[in-house]
Amino acid sequence: MQEMENKWSVLLTLAFTLLLIVNCVGRSSPACSGHDCRKSCPKSPYERECIGCHTTTNNPCCAGAVSEYFQSSEFENIFSKRNSVEAHAVGFWDYHSFITASAYYQPYGFGTTYINGTFFGTKEVAAFLAHVGTKTSCGYKVATKDPLAWGLCYNKEMDSNYSYYCDEHYNNTYPCTPGVSYYGRGALPIYWNYNYGEASKALKVDLLNHPEYIEQNATLSFQVAIWNWMTPAEHQPSAHDVFIGHWKPTKNDTLAKRVSGFGATMNVLYGDLVCNQGDNESMNNIISHYLYYLDLLGVGREEAGPHEVLSCAQQVAFNPSTSSSP
Repeated sequence: MQEMENKWSVLLTLAFTLLLIVNCVGRSSPACSGHDCRKSCPKSPYERECIGCHTTTNNPCCAGAVSEYFQSSEFENIFSKRNSVEAHAVGFWDYHSFITASAYYQPYGFGTTYINGTFFGTKEVAAFLAHVGTKTSCGYKVATKDPLAWGLCYNKEMDSNYSYYCDEHYNNTYPCTPGVSYYGRGALPIYWNYNYGEASKALKVDLLNHPEYIEQNATLSFQVAIWNWMTPAEHQPSAHDVFIGHWKPTKNDTLAKRVSGFGATMNVLYGDLVCNQGDNESMNNIISHYLYYLDLLGVGREEAGPHEVLSCAQQVAFNPSTSSSP
């Protein structure tokens, strides 16, 4: 298993490096030129383009790298308990894996977006990691203090023997492999054969036949999570777009009380399992992680915005009764 993990780490690092070189060579791109946002970023694989942040428009532009402002010491502070004896993935998660996984998505705006000259990168990394920390935490089960410091305690669902998460309606497109279970795996866990199939198609890794790859390699685990964050689904935008405000609510969205911000990321990722449920523990736990991470990153929770932006308590789900989690 260690040999396989090393092999995946090397292959993914080389792939991301080559992709960044391809994106940069021969182009005057913000991804290659510090924080000069006057040029367009490379075309996104999700049919979106980062353009013109030094204009008076509300268009996004991406520049720089996450590693410029998010250091190893900050990763360690956020996930300070992940290698404690009580954790279930000791030694698995590390800063380098996160930075390597994020490298491909940075030219498309992950952690690097400016809108109208305002930088959203640090807040977006805090928001993304707040979901990661919440979904992989064992804090409230084992901690008598600092329950928000226990993110990345897991890399897979612990009660994984109870369901195969195989939806036979997708047999024509993403047929379940006999004997394989599509339970929750990764930094932002995905479930069900159709989600593994979509990730396989996007990342060009055979996760439909080998979903265990996610729990064997931290870089791939973070990559799947960022793919999930950056990718829109049917009838709903991506978590990235609703967070940075690139998504613009329609009249129907306004009637459904959906607004851009952190609360909408919960709507995108969890639907009515968390949102439109009034004030509830699951939602408040995710918000608490976000505010805590903003403080640790030096942004401060006062920059998180008003409660209606932070919360999804009254937001109708984009896709009612559907989500990436069971």
